[in-house]
Amino acid sequence: MNKEDAKKLAMGIAVLCVRNTFLEDLHAGTIPSSNTQDYSDIKVVSPYGEIPWNNLSRIGDDEMRQLMKEIVNKIYSVLLRMDDPEFIERLNRYSKRRTYNWDEPKDLENFLSK
Repeated sequence: MNKEDAKKLAMGIAVLCVRNTFLEDLHAGTIPSSNTQDYSDIKVVSPYGEIPWNNLSRIGDDEMRQLMKEIVNKIYSVLLRMDDPEFIERLNRYSKRRTYNWDEPKDLENFLSK
């Protein structure tokens, strides 16, 4: 696959199969303001005491399971249609509209090496 097609496909898969998932629901909550900008001044109050924001798990096991199932199913659905030029064109058009201000993908040369 050439680099330009790979970039388009990567952006399409990212927006369609990762960004447009249950992740949006997890992202929809209120983000606390931080005077320190690193959230070290934010604490979550629980029945068992305060939890520093930077130590807090923000995604529970059930949410992670739901998110990963959705991502895997969507990526699988894209992979099954890789030979369908109409599907790839629709994916590219959708991606172009939704990712116009995203950074270009970078090749992680040592990704999954060894």
